[in-house]
Amino acid sequence: MASRADNIASNLSLANFSKATELKKRIWFTIGALIVFRFLSFVPLPGVNPLILETLYDQTRGGILDLFNTFSGGSLERMSLIALGVMPYITASIVIQLAASLHPSLMALKKEGEAGRKKLNQYTRYGTVFLCAIQGWFLAAGLEAYGAQSGLQAVVNPGYLFRFTAVINLIGGTMFLLWLGEQITSRGIGNGVSLIIMAGIVAQFPVFIGNLFEGGRTGSISAIVIIGLIAMIIGLILFICFMERAQRRLLVQYPKRASARGMMQADRSHLPLKLNTAGVIPPIFASSLLLLPLTISQFAGNSVSTDSTFYSAIQTLNQYLAHGQPIYLALYAAGIIFFCFFYTAVVFNPEETAENLKKNGGFIPGIRPGKNTATYLDYVLTRITVIGAAYLTLVCVLPEYMIAQTGVPLFLGGTSLLIVVNVTVDTISQIQSHLLAHQYGDLIKKAKLKGRMR
Repeated sequence: MASRADNIASNLSLANFSKATELKKRIWFTIGALIVFRFLSFVPLPGVNPLILETLYDQTRGGILDLFNTFSGGSLERMSLIALGVMPYITASIVIQLAASLHPSLMALKKEGEAGRKKLNQYTRYGTVFLCAIQGWFLAAGLEAYGAQSGLQAVVNPGYLFRFTAVINLIGGTMFLLWLGEQITSRGIGNGVSLIIMAGIVAQFPVFIGNLFEGGRTGSISAIVIIGLIAMIIGLILFICFMERAQRRLLVQYPKRASARGMMQADRSHLPLKLNTAGVIPPIFASSLLLLPLTISQFAGNSVSTDSTFYSAIQTLNQYLAHGQPIYLALYAAGIIFFCFFYTAVVFNPEETAENLKKNGGFIPGIRPGKNTATYLDYVLTRITVIGAAYLTLVCVLPEYMIAQTGVPLFLGGTSLLIVVNVTVDTISQIQSHLLAHQYGDLIKKAKLKGRMR
């Protein structure tokens, strides 16, 4: 028989939004913050000529800057105040998270609870400022160099003053985005930083749809290819939703304890192990490492003679590492698989989990507590990581292969699609949680009212 909570959860619908006043305020605040983010993406850096930025950016398409431009919603292409987006924060948080699992002092901070978490967040912000300063300096220097080589005046007054100004503005833009993300998390709905990344990716969706149907109108893209791409995107979205919600639930049993009625009963719970423990980190790391040599070779190729041996070697490297090439796809798949196992091993510690279960008196039926439990957890985690790595490889490599075969610039690559679906599912789950809490509140008020009437 279904419980009262199950009945309430099954009755959740959009009609309940009219009664959930606080939820509506949170949603409107989130929408307003994302609109501010989109406005900022069109504000150019001081001292930059925005009319020729697109011409300069076309020379580096296909590199790592293309990936950053996708995550920033085109802000890098327009060289706006938030050109770096939140990628420096993502990189710094990943580095701090890895260091907290490997370095003894940071590991001790991680175990201190809320105080340790605040300290690690402070270190993450310091790392974000450091990465913004380095990336901003090279971005400003690259603008000056490209302008000098191509004869296009990208920077109005090149020099150290422009570089320092650009670095300060880029740091301020990224830190403002972090503050905006924190405001969304606390006063809005969903995770603020994730929503900002998703908003930047989704902002390019109308352009992609327009180019796709324009290609179908002019005949450059066949109708079968358009239908196939749409069907592939829908199929991948459904597949990602299913796999991201998939779990391997291990039964955990606790010793018998006295209940309120004096009877002895054993408590049971489950230890959920996500099929994709690493999340979207492996595709981001793998694509960044593969696109980094391509970006360096593009920058270096513009400064050497076209008749030199080094230039021919650069062109050969760019040809083999181009999107859709067999070597690129093989290295991309190998990188995803490697980072899946590496990041899972860093994030989930079987020995620590087994020790916590032992301290709380819990055990897995048929497995002795302690070392045997840790070995069993490692065995199960390895098996589900194989499935998770295969799933990530399929989702990320299939769009790349389709792009290479059809020639259609599919902006929703595997990494972008994973981020959009994951953030959407998480946001919808939080909306449902708020609606459920609102219905529980109404139920409690009705119960108190009936009690007073009696």
